[in-house]
Amino acid sequence: MPQKDAPVLERMRHYAALYPRFGYRRIHVYLEREGIQIGWDRMLRLWWQAKLQVPKKRTRWRVSASWPRPVPAMGSNQVWAYDFVFDACANGQPLKCLVVTEEWTHEALAIEVQGSIRSSRVIDVLSRLVSLHGAPRYLRSDNGPEFVSHAILKWLQKAGIETALIDPGKPWQNGTAESLNGKFRDECLNMEWFRNRIEARAIIETWRRHYNEDRPHSSLGYRTPKQFKDEFQKQQSASTHRVAFLVKELLHQHRDKRTVNKAARCTSCV
Repeated sequence: MPQKDAPVLERMRHYAALYPRFGYRRIHVYLEREGIQIGWDRMLRLWWQAKLQVPKKRTRWRVSASWPRPVPAMGSNQVWAYDFVFDACANGQPLKCLVVTEEWTHEALAIEVQGSIRSSRVIDVLSRLVSLHGAPRYLRSDNGPEFVSHAILKWLQKAGIETALIDPGKPWQNGTAESLNGKFRDECLNMEWFRNRIEARAIIETWRRHYNEDRPHSSLGYRTPKQFKDEFQKQQSASTHRVAFLVKELLHQHRDKRTVNKAARCTSCV
């Protein structure tokens, strides 16, 4: 092995041990953050040489892109999605996790961990998120009893949020939530051993922050949801300032034109 590859391999093994479910593309992002510039060919060669390949999951059928998702998100804070994920602690305590995600930025807004979650608890979580981020236009979910209860539907109507229920037997219509659920189980629940529910809450919250602020997302150009959200907000702010500037310029031009016309009329009268 060339001497120059030794420090790179050391950092690759470090991140592979830290994130055993990450492939070489995501590890490459972490190396770049450290200032290690390495080409893809060399990265892949060293990855195979160190035998760091991630075990492949079973092949899943992909949904055709010709089947559009009902009410797709077209901007930030337009569509939220929520779903439940279940697990258990080593002491036998059940875990029921309410996972709420923002479809445009892929941000995990909340992962509420309890033994049982009724509709009243769902409303509490949503109320807290609305106070932090503002209300979305749509809330996507399946037809589970917690999501279509009279209390939740009444609260959504009061908050001015429309429902976007997916069709029965079509989880792909809630694809963003399903993707987050899969990563949550693969990278957190399957990798951790919770002694009790209190420990589970702490570990899951740490993973949620890592997912939002540190984990590269291939669907976001290997940016984190936080980076993607910040860049989108800057673009929106720049566009707003640009529109305001153009409107101001048009008003000035219109006023100047009226002044010239007025002066011309006065001259003709003389």
